[in-house]
Amino acid sequence: MFGPLLVLWTRAGSPGLRGVHKLASVHTATKLPQKKIQSLLYPFSDVEAYLDRSLDRTQFHLFHPSVEELQQAEKLFCSSPSHRISYHSSAERMEHIPVLKPPEVCFIGRSNVGKSSLIRALFSLSPEVEVRVSKTPGHTKKMNFFKVGQAFTIVDMPGYGYRAPTDFVDMVEPYLFQRKNLVRTFLLVDGNVGLQKADLIALEMCEEIRTPYVVVVTKIDKCGRGSLLRNLLSLRDMIQSQTKSCFPQPLLVSSLHFSGIYVLRCFVAHVTGSIRLTDTCQR
Repeated sequence: MFGPLLVLWTRAGSPGLRGVHKLASVHTATKLPQKKIQSLLYPFSDVEAYLDRSLDRTQFHLFHPSVEELQQAEKLFCSSPSHRISYHSSAERMEHIPVLKPPEVCFIGRSNVGKSSLIRALFSLSPEVEVRVSKTPGHTKKMNFFKVGQAFTIVDMPGYGYRAPTDFVDMVEPYLFQRKNLVRTFLLVDGNVGLQKADLIALEMCEEIRTPYVVVVTKIDKCGRGSLLRNLLSLRDMIQSQTKSCFPQPLLVSSLHFSGIYVLRCFVAHVTGSIRLTDTCQR
């Protein structure tokens, strides 16, 4: 059962293999000094110390799986002959979308928010899975479907805002409204700049659809603690006061340093019913 993971852990330390980051696995991350482990696994801990003591932190610890649970979820992101992870197909219109039975999650955000980089980081233990990442904003022009065995499907949606497809609304809205097996939408927000006007429009769309969604704060490695805290608290206030379908806890990630990637994998596995967690709050 642990065979594929052990092979990948070994490969991760091998300089000759491209595509597998040395921190792609929880196993290698937990070999680091304790402070670094905490930062990678639970990145909110990096900024929590700078919050006013009177501030309620409960909202930031609603989903806080154990290391064992992170490892359990990680297995789902390791491709094997009996659990193949692969790019499946792309679609521009609802009528072109593949008929797939497993639960789906989709990732949506502004152009250049780091969406494709994030999905590549999620699949980093299976480097044969090709997720195209471009330095040019707006590279993703279609809905790209990635099958994770028979467990679930991850959908990389086109970016909105700058250089978005001209038919973005016609492409995306029908999927979000009509896809029966869509169990969670991940709305990505750049941690360095915070909520933008286009993000607020996307958030309103998610509220209108009433499908559960969660905000993922990306690029946390590129912003100082002060700006990240300001943007995070602003986001928290907005979620509390203006949303009904949004999960209260924003998830913090860095695709470059792998901070928060382990928790995000676990969240995906949890909401798709692929693993069952008895208590997700901080212990």
